[in-house]
Amino acid sequence: MPASLSPDDLLALQQTPDCELVDLILPDMNGLLRGKRITRSALEKVYADGVCLPMSLIATDITGNTVEETGLGYDIGDEDRICRPVPGTLRPVPWAPRPMAQLLLSMEDAKGGTFEANPREVLKRVLDRYDARGLKPVVAVELEFYLFDRLPDANGRPQPPVNAHTGARNLSTQVYYIEDLNDFHDFIDAVACACQAQGIPADTAVAEYAPGQFEINLKHRDDALLACDDAIYLKRAIKAIAQKQGLQASFMAKPLVDQAGSGLHIHASVLDANGDNIFACTPDAPCDALKHAIGGLQRSARDCLLLFAPNANSYRRFVLNAFVPLNEVWGFNNRTVAMRVPHSDVKNTRIEHRIAGADANVYLATAAVLAGMLDGIEHGYDPGAPVVGNAYEQTELRTPYWRDSIRDFLASDFIAAQFGETFRHIYGQQKLKELHSFYREVTTLEYDWYLRSV
Repeated sequence: MPASLSPDDLLALQQTPDCELVDLILPDMNGLLRGKRITRSALEKVYADGVCLPMSLIATDITGNTVEETGLGYDIGDEDRICRPVPGTLRPVPWAPRPMAQLLLSMEDAKGGTFEANPREVLKRVLDRYDARGLKPVVAVELEFYLFDRLPDANGRPQPPVNAHTGARNLSTQVYYIEDLNDFHDFIDAVACACQAQGIPADTAVAEYAPGQFEINLKHRDDALLACDDAIYLKRAIKAIAQKQGLQASFMAKPLVDQAGSGLHIHASVLDANGDNIFACTPDAPCDALKHAIGGLQRSARDCLLLFAPNANSYRRFVLNAFVPLNEVWGFNNRTVAMRVPHSDVKNTRIEHRIAGADANVYLATAAVLAGMLDGIEHGYDPGAPVVGNAYEQTELRTPYWRDSIRDFLASDFIAAQFGETFRHIYGQQKLKELHSFYREVTTLEYDWYLRSV
């Protein structure tokens, strides 16, 4: 048994006594899982010496190609970097056909320190600033996603799966409909079993606002890194179990033009050195810490939008009357605002950040939320009055665009100060390359509109 295993890793290995293979996982900037598969016998060497992976993997584009503009490809000879196990992240893979485990990796820089553009390290540096002030964020993640038939419709578009109980496809919207949970209980039960086996604290599943759309909520953690690790593993479990059951799970922000988009909602509060929630208050008397944190989120929202909406498709989610924020306002118990303070008892007062899509990298989105909150707390920003009622009717609505978000990100002093100039350059160049590649393609709609008519 590897001597350097943490107690949690050792327990996970003991829970898979016949484990044959281990997936070594490095989440890239898009949140895609890259890495290697090794035999169990090679695990001891990985813990002792790490494993080599190309540095460019961190910033490959959404299609898996190296983005030379980041400076991590040919410019440095496509160098390898040592990647080491993240303690406490070894977990069994219960859906695999052979006994397996999985383990998160962290990439080092050329000097053996942590690589500052690694998304998990970006979040860790934000948490270090909280720790320096004697504060600890508490984070919970909600993930929305679609289940689709593995076969597209006649137009090549995704379609809801056939309901095993009715023999037909669900085409109506029945938000929070219990029968939808019953109809897909095989999938939901399998995900619940995987979460239990992996120690993922998932506690709620609901049918969402479109046919085949669901949401699974994770319990809050006072370790934001662990909360995001849970989300990474949950997404992998959902995708793998769906595939095993003849379905396709998608976390696209807006897979269907006439249906609801999928969001990544981040709930966050902050504990002081005594373990008390500094946001604790009532709607009648909002406390300064809560207001300042929201003010910080408002001021940083535009700079950070590329972290919340990283892809071309992300921006199709921002449409009117779809419970997606088109502004940076806030309110209590109000789903039409960007920063919602959910109904709760006083001690559990928290901010629900509703801007990010389900396609966002959960480490980077959480880092952006927590950095904005801390900046607001430190500078005492005023968020204005909370909105009561329909925010769409009371505020100036804005439609964001991918190109503008990339431009704002690359020019942002906030991003450079909070996450480092290296990260700003690498992530910004990755997204700029994706934008250029996206707009080089000639779409079906262009043929439909222009081929004969112009």
